[in-house]
Amino acid sequence: MQIQQALAWAKSQLASSDSAALDARVLLAFMLDTTQAWLLTWPDKMLSEAQFERFRQLIAQRAEGRPVAHITGYRDFWSLTLKVSPTTLIPRPDTEILVEQALMCLPAVDANVLDLGTGTGSVALAIASECASAQVTGVDIVADAVALAKDNARRNAISNATFLQSNWFDAVQGEQFSVIVSNPPYVETRSPYLSQGDVRFEPASALTSGHDGLDDIRKIICQARGFLNAEGWLLLEHGFDQGEAIQALMRNNKYEDIATICDLAGHPRVTLGRR
Repeated sequence: MQIQQALAWAKSQLASSDSAALDARVLLAFMLDTTQAWLLTWPDKMLSEAQFERFRQLIAQRAEGRPVAHITGYRDFWSLTLKVSPTTLIPRPDTEILVEQALMCLPAVDANVLDLGTGTGSVALAIASECASAQVTGVDIVADAVALAKDNARRNAISNATFLQSNWFDAVQGEQFSVIVSNPPYVETRSPYLSQGDVRFEPASALTSGHDGLDDIRKIICQARGFLNAEGWLLLEHGFDQGEAIQALMRNNKYEDIATICDLAGHPRVTLGRR
């Protein structure tokens, strides 16, 4: 079977997915240990029977709903290629908005950044990769996530990021930061979203936070002031309908210059405030 035929077949098998064509290309490129560009350049190349059988198995996993990143073990984020695992959230493009805003908040010198709930280390490593003079600390309560983030730092040759096991601020007592960022759990415990798509395969502890999804965000907003430098910034990723509530929480905790930034789809995605 030719590459173009295999991709057409795979797309038909994944017809219920909004990203069927992309998923097929990613999985075939992974199986062949090549790039998507190569597939598009050589659509007439033939697959062996063994290659197509392996591809068929990968497509079957995706058709069952298993995330592409879990099948390949990797996900591209920012300019990085990150190893992923079922113990953490899969980095998503929307979270790059959090990175962009954090970079704009960094001081010119002596930047010191804290990433709460770092998971794969995606946000911390993206910031560290863009600002070599910044010192970035990522914390996560899950030991396996901390090990994964450290591995991703090594794989991407990033030396200015440190990762610690911590329940939010517990391991950084007495420290202060220029910028604190977080993509915390923010989904309502009973949200129907939890039974849809890739999130079915991701840890609930990294997704849900109380009846309104704001339990962890309330805690972070309240406690972060004690860990921010004067004029330091707190930035939080959140759900599309939580911006106003988070702005109110920040106002009640005496943050200033509060704003909510939309993602590329026009949905409120990141809210920030200055101490």
